[in-house]
Amino acid sequence: MASAGSPRRVLIIVENLPVPFDRRVWQEATTLVAAGYEVSVICPKGKGFERARDTIDGVHVYRHPLPFEADGALGYLLEYGTALFWELVLAWKIYATRGFDVIHACNPPDTIFLIGGLFKLLGKRFVFDHHDINPELYEAKFGRRDAFYRLLRVLERLTFLAADVSIATNESYREIAIERGRMPPDRVFVVRSGPDLRRLRVLPPVPALRRGRPYLVGYVGVMGRQEGIDLLLQAVRHLVRDLGRTDVQFALVGGGTELDAMKAYAGELGIREFVTFTGRVPDEELLAVLNTADVCVNPDIANEMNDKSTMNKIMEYMALGKPIVQFDLKEGRYSAQEASLYATRNDPVDFARKIAELLDDPSRRARMGEYGRDRVVRRLAWEHEAPALLAAYEALYGKRDVRPAAADLPRRD
Repeated sequence: MASAGSPRRVLIIVENLPVPFDRRVWQEATTLVAAGYEVSVICPKGKGFERARDTIDGVHVYRHPLPFEADGALGYLLEYGTALFWELVLAWKIYATRGFDVIHACNPPDTIFLIGGLFKLLGKRFVFDHHDINPELYEAKFGRRDAFYRLLRVLERLTFLAADVSIATNESYREIAIERGRMPPDRVFVVRSGPDLRRLRVLPPVPALRRGRPYLVGYVGVMGRQEGIDLLLQAVRHLVRDLGRTDVQFALVGGGTELDAMKAYAGELGIREFVTFTGRVPDEELLAVLNTADVCVNPDIANEMNDKSTMNKIMEYMALGKPIVQFDLKEGRYSAQEASLYATRNDPVDFARKIAELLDDPSRRARMGEYGRDRVVRRLAWEHEAPALLAAYEALYGKRDVRPAAADLPRRD
């Protein structure tokens, strides 16, 4: 640990997205910098973030190559193995130059504990920032509990075993850390991925995005197997072909392994002209879509993974005052509450009906949007979560006995 009076130095490792594109990691890094920590980040390169070395807002960023995006179990092994190699190389480089006292690992995957465990032998501390429940994520992607699933359970357990402190994105994840990971309750802190209201600005709509139609329905997120884009497209087909709603354009923002397949599927369903696929775009274009949308949607498939996970898109929609339609999931309902309508799980027909219901009721859309915006401002924005992150670090450094008591945790209000 750092000696008295020396700066607190943190190394954050994230494999999923480049920084600062990964908003949660970026908010954590800048919050720690503002609190007086020295922060370095290891992350992959990505579109728009190709520089190997950057210093942004006081955060020292080290990016490594990641030559492909995995699809399939073998692909994930190759991707994660490549990432782990570069993470270890860069961790040694930072250790020899800037130094660090803490490794803060953001999953997926649950392999970064190997680096954290190595540096624990040198007296460093290890923080596990639990972004995804990987065994459930694997089951959602591939529909099976095989040897690879069991391996992921082992890796998860070893990660919790190595962690001095665990950070959970919601109470469901906190329960997993305590029950499945056997973490002491006083070492598990809930830090939600609250939206940054400085970034999510309410702006005038851009009518051209409606493609000449009266209404726009917006989606922002990954185009992957468990995101339910196929169900959303089936809902679009029902809305257009069966309900005769040719007055609606859909804008789907995001990239991923299933993007091309979903474009082809939209063509097969005969709805391609009603769906705009933007791919991954800069914030300006993302905000233009969301500010123009009359309704925003989250078609995440109802499964164990999605039921227990908090989706950033929900709170981004709420921050911009947008009414939402989503399937009825535990954490999705907690986040949105009265800002959303909840369709029957995995039922695209009911999903389409809920969209139509909102499009036909502008006063209800306005009430729901106002409720969601107010809930974010008063309860869920990052400014309300930053103190919990700093409390976790105070506990880690042992300056005081900080326990995540019920009064300090997000309320189920």
